[in-house]
Amino acid sequence: MTLQWTAVAFFLYVEIAVNLILCIPFISAQRWRLIFSWRIWSWLSPYWNKCFFTMIMVLIVLFLDAVREVQKYSGPEPMQDAKVNPNLYDHVHMKLFRAQRNLYICGFSLFLWLIMRRVVTLLNQAAVTLENSAGLQAQMENAVKAAKQHQEDNQTLKQALLEEEKSMSAKNQQLKLEVEKLAGQLKAAEDAVHKSHAEVEAMRRQAKGLAHEYDRLLREHHQLQNLQSTEDKKDQ
Repeated sequence: MTLQWTAVAFFLYVEIAVNLILCIPFISAQRWRLIFSWRIWSWLSPYWNKCFFTMIMVLIVLFLDAVREVQKYSGPEPMQDAKVNPNLYDHVHMKLFRAQRNLYICGFSLFLWLIMRRVVTLLNQAAVTLENSAGLQAQMENAVKAAKQHQEDNQTLKQALLEEEKSMSAKNQQLKLEVEKLAGQLKAAEDAVHKSHAEVEAMRRQAKGLAHEYDRLLREHHQLQNLQSTEDKKDQ
């Protein structure tokens, strides 16, 4: 195996190990997000896209070269030459096997390179989604608590309003009784006033009658005195 294909094979083994580590179930997405937020990754982030696309281009070129090698050694001409020379037959099959091996190594390296980037992206998205869902869950719990508190406050206010309404009803009933009592007292006072007015009117009439009788008696008295004085004069 040449140096370039040794490097590709080593790269493939590293990709397999990294993908297996990323797929470990007991490491949560939040932990991976904490790991991805290390300062070293922020330092390497400007070069990450360039490195990613550079590796894709290199692997595509090697993949196309491996495809060319497979087509080269699986064509009709090498097979015809191999049939003529038995030693060449083993050599052609060995070259074809190496070309196919290189094709598989390069293809799997390219595939796992794309898969690894996608897995990292999904882990970050899952961590963000979990954080958002936790925040939404906390907001929902706070909203539920606030709704329960409002409901309890409304129930307390409703109970207070009912008690106040009962108290107002009792006060209104008491005021109504007091008004009825005062109305009775007012009616009794009015009757007493009317009665006193009638008595005053009767006394006034009686006093007027007595005054007329007194005047009449005075006139009679004067007449009697005049008669008496006249008789006294005659006797003299």
